[in-house]
Amino acid sequence: QVQLVESGGGLVQAGGSLRLACVASPQTYNGYAMGWFRQAPGKEREFVAAISWGGGRTFYADSVKGRFTISRDSATYTVYLQMNSLEPEDTAVYNCNWDPSLSELRRSGARKALWGQGTQVTVSS
Repeated sequence: QVQLVESGGGLVQAGGSLRLACVASPQTYNGYAMGWFRQAPGKEREFVAAISWGGGRTFYADSVKGRFTISRDSATYTVYLQMNSLEPEDTAVYNCNWDPSLSELRRSGARKALWGQGTQVTVSS
């Protein structure tokens, strides 16, 4: 059964940090690229970051480059998103997802049909 469970969100002041976690089922995690996406109120879901199956390649949206870091832990089927220097514009529901192709995940992952419950990140100014 495909399962993605996100956690780690919360309320933080601008300039603060949060670390999000996404625990996947083994069949979702093994062999697949993983990524983080976010959806702010009234806006479409957008790509945030992605990491290859082996962890050697990463991509970031321009808006988070230099502030966010994606990583993965194969021992626990977990993908992390370390978020530093948070800004009010980062306020959104954050979700993770997967794809056999890293480039495809980056290009069109935001349009996938199935999502977990997500985790809310709220950054106050």
